[in-house]
Amino acid sequence: MFKTLVAAALGLAMTVLPAAAQDFIAGIPRNEALIIQGPAAQNAEWFNLWAPGGGASNNGLQQLTADTFWFINPEGTGDSAWTNALAADRPQYNEDFTQMTVKLKEGIYWSDGVEFTADDVVFTVETQIANPGMGWSAPFTVNVESVEAPDPRTVVFNLNAPNSRFHTLFTVRWNAAWIMPKHVFEGVEDPLAFNNNPPVSLSAYVLHSYDTAGNWVIWKLRDDWERTSIGQELEEAPQVKYVVYRNAGNPDARVIEQMNHNLDVINDIAPEGMFTIARQAGANSAYWFDGFPFAHPDPTLPSVLFNHQVEPFENRDVRWALALLIDIRAVAMGSYRGAANLAALSTPPTGTAIVDYYEPMQQWLTDFELDTGSRSIRPYDPTTADQIAALVRPQWGDDIPDDPDLLKRMFGFGWWKQDIQAATELLQKAGFTKQGNQWMKPDGTPFTIRLMVEGDNIPTLARAGTIIAQQWSMEGIQTTVDVAGPTNGQRLGAGDFEAAIYWTVETWGGHPDLSFFLESYHSDFIKPLGEVQPPRNLQRWQDERLDAIIETNRTVAFDDPKVAELGIEYLQLAVEEMPFIPLMAYNKFAPFDTTYWTGYPSAANPYAASGPFWSNLRYMIVALEANPNAPQS
Repeated sequence: MFKTLVAAALGLAMTVLPAAAQDFIAGIPRNEALIIQGPAAQNAEWFNLWAPGGGASNNGLQQLTADTFWFINPEGTGDSAWTNALAADRPQYNEDFTQMTVKLKEGIYWSDGVEFTADDVVFTVETQIANPGMGWSAPFTVNVESVEAPDPRTVVFNLNAPNSRFHTLFTVRWNAAWIMPKHVFEGVEDPLAFNNNPPVSLSAYVLHSYDTAGNWVIWKLRDDWERTSIGQELEEAPQVKYVVYRNAGNPDARVIEQMNHNLDVINDIAPEGMFTIARQAGANSAYWFDGFPFAHPDPTLPSVLFNHQVEPFENRDVRWALALLIDIRAVAMGSYRGAANLAALSTPPTGTAIVDYYEPMQQWLTDFELDTGSRSIRPYDPTTADQIAALVRPQWGDDIPDDPDLLKRMFGFGWWKQDIQAATELLQKAGFTKQGNQWMKPDGTPFTIRLMVEGDNIPTLARAGTIIAQQWSMEGIQTTVDVAGPTNGQRLGAGDFEAAIYWTVETWGGHPDLSFFLESYHSDFIKPLGEVQPPRNLQRWQDERLDAIIETNRTVAFDDPKVAELGIEYLQLAVEEMPFIPLMAYNKFAPFDTTYWTGYPSAANPYAASGPFWSNLRYMIVALEANPNAPQS
């Protein structure tokens, strides 16, 4: 397998790789540089985080130079998951959640030597409200009546209505409302047209150089790194002096680059590439799990999304029928080669969700009954983990434990039984008829589906889509796979799809509150087809019961135990309605090369997020240690 992969990838590498490692880090000691897989940037000279204009915020700009009040470690639990960044303490609300006060840390400076103060925060909010189209203009406009700075270390937000989750706009899970440098932007005539090049940094690294074609960006540790929020928590200077984000080509090419020690951190590769690195790299590689399944489970939930504004997907019985036509074992084996963490609930089985939701809801799931129109069935199968473990154990042997609890953590707690007869009854209940092997809709036309996938950018999900399409087609619903490629996000947002494999649920991971995605599910935000749907409710699900849960959650403190109770209410409703079909956690095959750096986070030591595009990555970068056995530059 390895020889075949190498031959294929080397052939591709000549065209898909932007440059050899020694070219794009010329003049920089290799043993001082961390090389990370980054995106190819369009309009690479754009560094304005607060306005759309191309560029690539995931090339280190938001991870290494931006800062805001708080961070939540998606891998953490309890108080250990929370970090006060620019804020000196947690948010302070008044009794009815109409006012939030933030105390700021002292001694933090922008990279050009200007001190960070509350004036920067006030300017950030007021500027974005005054300029619709900026990144956080809409939520600031909706929420903020006024913002003031009674002193340089205090910011007071007066809100238009009670909102116990207002602070989450400034709380990083993946990104958040970054603070703008007032002294830079206050002289700009149009902040939407300003490229902010070079960017002034509020965090520990500054721009060193970049490729105008968008293939790489290099960031350098600030000389005054200790005058940043992350630097104030460190006892000594970070050992990583340079961080390189580079376009490392397609998944096969990334494998070759890491095997050649030209790529320390990979964002995602196909299962075969992961298994090749695990078997060939030996001591030069590290993973989230030491053995199978290797992958890092993001707090993101790949699902089969249905467009509720396209018939017949507004019908719950149709959605449930399509769920019961899926053999999830085949999906797990075909997409992830078994290394999938399955999810029957509409929240990813990661972080605190295991103890907050999956464990306490197992009996409810087992007892859940579904009316097919002909009978009542119990569709949940709690033995799915055991079944998949049995399929992969011949290949991975002792890497697959016998302990049932460990198997659940590895493969998931259970999923829905494939039940062709129940699916048939549900479709008949919805007015469908079958002619030969073709299901016909109530209007007499064939029931066909276009199932959209992104493509090679996320190979596991593309494969999942292909397998599900085959399963539906075999049962009389002719399904074609629609590869959207780079237009995937645009089409999802505009509702230009019937069904799609993607995620519509992203959670904090390190906190039970589901508001990170659930707030955007309120019916107030539903848009008609053709208009861009606000993030996350891509299926345009609308339900009065859902609105009631969301509205109640707004009146409950973020850390109140009632948060998990409301979360369970939402999860039960989602099971009943099946607005989308949850599949699995977004397991990323993201190996680390340890030739030059050690101390990466893992399931055993989940001190930080490990994904290159996550802003929490900054906490990993400053914790890495140079490998004393690394080749000398």
